[in-house]
Amino acid sequence: MNIANLLTFIRFLLIPAFIYVLYGNGQGNIMAATGIFLFAGFTDVLDGYIARRYNMITKWGQAMDPLADKLMQLTVLFAFTDKGILPLWVIVVIGMKELFMILGALILYYYGDKVVIPANHYGKMATVMMYVAILAVVFHLPFAIYIMVLAVCFTLLAFYNYLSSFRQMHRIRS
Repeated sequence: MNIANLLTFIRFLLIPAFIYVLYGNGQGNIMAATGIFLFAGFTDVLDGYIARRYNMITKWGQAMDPLADKLMQLTVLFAFTDKGILPLWVIVVIGMKELFMILGALILYYYGDKVVIPANHYGKMATVMMYVAILAVVFHLPFAIYIMVLAVCFTLLAFYNYLSSFRQMHRIRS
């Protein structure tokens, strides 16, 4: 395991830490949990940089990095919906998209000769937009709902792009 993969593994560990802090009895739980979420985002950027810069890209990292990101984002969206911070429609749309993405990635990886569709520009932009939208909601910015709608649109665009890539890979293999 290299340092980039270790950072991805740490992101998996940050998921239960986020839940523990958010649902704990202390003051400022939402801000502390948001801090964990931001730290997870930082480790995502850092592990990607390290993997590319020092040629530490692995199949495991290509598969698990986006999975860690998706699970963290879904955890945040579910928990914030449960706490009444986010509207239900956000988790329904994003949750359905992410469920299809996770299942598709697992199928390609385990039943497709370890095939991994790498992250693309649309997916990265959707991730950044979702981080911005969640922060806007947490900090009660007056335009937060518009940023969330934009983030959901970027997410759906990324999903369409991944579906196109999946179809293209399926045609190549057939």
